[in-house]
Amino acid sequence: MRNDHTISRRALLTTAGAFPLLVSLAGRGHAEALPLMTVTKDPSCGCCSDWIAHIEAAGFPVRVVNSADVDSLKQRLGVPDELTSCHTAEVGGYVVEGHVPAAAIRRLLAERPDATGLAVPGMPAGSPGMDFPGSDPEPYEAFLFGPTIRTFGRFLGSREI
Repeated sequence: MRNDHTISRRALLTTAGAFPLLVSLAGRGHAEALPLMTVTKDPSCGCCSDWIAHIEAAGFPVRVVNSADVDSLKQRLGVPDELTSCHTAEVGGYVVEGHVPAAAIRRLLAERPDATGLAVPGMPAGSPGMDFPGSDPEPYEAFLFGPTIRTFGRFLGSREI
């Protein structure tokens, strides 16, 4: 019986080519997990569900709470009246009001500013959850709120501009 332990050139090249892929996949297991986001919304709101799909696609785990009284939650969490929208989320100690892009939420969690949260007031066309086929996106702002209100970023769709 022949016991040949030599490695062929083809096997060596295949292994070498797969090595970067294996290293990148191994690193994914060690990536920091995003915190759970709890989204409170009216049970009949369709755009809220579309925004949740955007957030989940960005890697956030989401827990949905359907409520006919989202306004009392907004008041309890300190969302200014001029910044309200249709749904309210809580993540990493912050409040997220309305159609805030996932990229802005990731930046908020990375920078950890002294604030209550982020808001995209109203329902801007083209914002995540409001990006319907055939509608042109409009530029909009995400506001950081707490003791003061200031612009956190300008967006077109889910892309910062």
